[in-house]
Amino acid sequence: MPESKVVSTFSETIAPAVRQEIIPVAAAGAHAELLLIRPAGHARHMLYWLAAMGVPAKHYLPLAEQLAARGVAVALHEWRGIGSSDRRAGRHCDWSYRHLLTEDMPAGLAAARERLPEAACWLGGHSLGGQLACLYASLHPQQHQGMALVASGAPYWRTFPQRRLLYLAYALAPWLAKLVGRLPGRAIGFGGNEARGVIDDWARSGRSGNYAARGLSEDFEQRLAALQLPVIALRMRDDWLVPADSLDWLLGKMRPAARHVAVVAPEDQQGRPADHFSWMKQPDLVASRLAEWIAAQARTVAVDAAC
Repeated sequence: MPESKVVSTFSETIAPAVRQEIIPVAAAGAHAELLLIRPAGHARHMLYWLAAMGVPAKHYLPLAEQLAARGVAVALHEWRGIGSSDRRAGRHCDWSYRHLLTEDMPAGLAAARERLPEAACWLGGHSLGGQLACLYASLHPQQHQGMALVASGAPYWRTFPQRRLLYLAYALAPWLAKLVGRLPGRAIGFGGNEARGVIDDWARSGRSGNYAARGLSEDFEQRLAALQLPVIALRMRDDWLVPADSLDWLLGKMRPAARHVAVVAPEDQQGRPADHFSWMKQPDLVASRLAEWIAAQARTVAVDAAC
């Protein structure tokens, strides 16, 4: 693997406290860059973070910096087809959840663990990233200490107020992706330019309420039901993309060892909007709550081990 590049962090206010590395990652011929933001000192915990659909990893640098300033290293995963990835979805370039879960994520996690082999690994994500974090954790429950979900929930059409309209969208999206060769998310104002296979898997879960991945025989519903990792879920109060029922549907698939669910309102963020994306620009509250929860879970584990 090529040498990682060490660069300065973007945030001048906490720059002395954190380091940022850009790590090249290769997975089945696809290449991308993993962003690792770590405390200047020893990191006992690492959060491996998965972005929302169509969002480049670099947009979570403010969150990662805030967490690193609180002692939690963060590895920002880049989705295939987005940002630093050398792939772009098209008629002759396609992939699905299977590639993301069995090729890209294992390669990124291995690179992050190589840098921080002694850090306890937590898995988290935003929106679709949170869903795929749950799916990956269900396949590898022994590899992670717990999960952190922010503005994330299941896309099941029955959990949304706009039910019939959303069901129609889930029926049309795969058809449009096949017609164009990819979902033209940039043009229609939803997600990025997404691969046909990803849209097939995503829309299927939206229509049925159940998770499956084309080309994988894994029963995700059964695996999620057996998952017993602690979970923190932060829902943005004014997030129409993740209503309360959507989050409940996702959490209801699991039986976590411990569950902490909280709603973030504008008054919690000095009046800033509490919607699907706005929190990313000034994520100090989210970072604080995630760091406190990780520390609390670690203390619980230490006490249990001592008893």
